[in-house]
Amino acid sequence: MHIPDKPTLHPAKDPHTELADHHAVDKLNHGHDHGHDHGAGHASVKDYLIGFSLSVILTAIPFVLTMLKLMPASTLVPVILILGVIQIVVHLRYFLHMNSSSSQVWNNLAFIFTAIIVGILIIGSLWVMTHLNHNMAPGMMSGGGLG
Repeated sequence: MHIPDKPTLHPAKDPHTELADHHAVDKLNHGHDHGHDHGAGHASVKDYLIGFSLSVILTAIPFVLTMLKLMPASTLVPVILILGVIQIVVHLRYFLHMNSSSSQVWNNLAFIFTAIIVGILIIGSLWVMTHLNHNMAPGMMSGGGLG
């Protein structure tokens, strides 16, 4: 059984850290430098430009629709909400680099959990406020008042 020689580590650039650059350690261990993903997305300038362009377009459309009054309010509000959700997806994909790869599983689960909690808070708040408004409306209070 052959035991490989223990690689020597280069001193860390920051004297307060104990580990050297992980890419240098990988190069020593494997004899070559390879591209690998440590859970963070690597984006190109092209990805950022696509994301920025889509974000500008998805912001301009509701602005133009509202300013030019091209739709009735009953149609405009759902359209703006749908475009807002699409813009959230664009930001998640192009700026936060979230995708369905196996290295993103924990990020995606954390996002889903956060979305569920925010949804519960929003829906619960709307439910409470609607029922408070309904139950506290003038004329709804019955019984012998002071007077």
